[in-house]
Amino acid sequence: MPIAAPEHFRERFPSLKDTVHLASCSQGAMSEHTLTALQEFQWSMREHGAPWGVWMGQVDAARAAFAAHIGATTDEVAVVGCASEGAYQVASTLDWSRRPGLVTTDMEFPSVAHVWLAQERRGARVRHVPDEDGVVPAAGYAAAIDDSTNLVSVPLVSYRNGVRLPVAETVRAARAAGARVFVDAYQGLGVLPVNVRELDCDYLVCGALKYLLGVPGMAFLYVREGVRDEVAPQLTGWFGRVDPFGFDPRTLDFPDTARRFETGTPSIPSAYAAAAGLRTLAEVDAKDVEAHVRALTAYAHERLSAAGEALASPADPELRGPQVAFADPAPDALAAALAERRIVTSPRGTLLRVSFHYYNTPADVDALIAALAEIRAKGH
Repeated sequence: MPIAAPEHFRERFPSLKDTVHLASCSQGAMSEHTLTALQEFQWSMREHGAPWGVWMGQVDAARAAFAAHIGATTDEVAVVGCASEGAYQVASTLDWSRRPGLVTTDMEFPSVAHVWLAQERRGARVRHVPDEDGVVPAAGYAAAIDDSTNLVSVPLVSYRNGVRLPVAETVRAARAAGARVFVDAYQGLGVLPVNVRELDCDYLVCGALKYLLGVPGMAFLYVREGVRDEVAPQLTGWFGRVDPFGFDPRTLDFPDTARRFETGTPSIPSAYAAAAGLRTLAEVDAKDVEAHVRALTAYAHERLSAAGEALASPADPELRGPQVAFADPAPDALAAALAERRIVTSPRGTLLRVSFHYYNTPADVDALIAALAEIRAKGH
């Protein structure tokens, strides 16, 4: 049964008793479910040594939970090591000689953006949609898409300043041109509702940490049923076979499901944590989470602005994801000063990012503002 109140959800996170966690855009707080799951992994090794059946059960549980979270089937979800691996798997199966266009944006996370640039060696022609004062307009994507476009990559939310991208509009423009769509949902999935049937994208990738409340080492790649590869996956391994436990070194076959994109042994501890994190999220209603986070970002934006901070995130709540970012001459030093006061934030480039989950409260924002005032008064 869903937990209705954020304060009850907050009780699932032991560290929040003495820590303000505003860094879900980098790593989510650890729930009691996740901490227990990691202990269960340790016990599995102590009691059984290498219980492959139990371990793969956790991988399958994580896969199924992720599929349910985005409205997909388990056959449409591949377990990969990270988001950039998922991006590479998609790019490697496209024939760039036929349609060389690959449309992305300057607001793309560099790890994924670098995968796209690497495709130029295979004939791709990468076009970047620029931002306009930190916002990427739908018209920018539409202007870059034409009948030579093979793949369009659009993040759900930009890692840089928390701006929401025009995903739905971009999907429609890509569909009209006969192009495929890749969505990087890493910076929003878990606090922003996503249903891949409604979104109508071909691919979606998201890691298990950050807003999905897991740990590093595992990501999920959604591949819409019916999507056919133009080229067989170039990176593969024993879990990418029809029968991974057949151990046939002379047969290279690929299942019809998204598992054809899988490679070697997945991170088992990460699977335990991913399944637990998604189980924690399943206790709350996604729409309640979105509404709560929207209210927190609005409050944070208002208070940071009143405090004189140079905000880099959009003022329009419709364009703002779960993150608010502001400029600072030395964001790493500022983050360190806040950490001394047990306030966890995430610096990137010239910005300090604060991000929100269902476990955060307005009191967390107040604590941040008070700490910033104290730090600024000391000359930082």
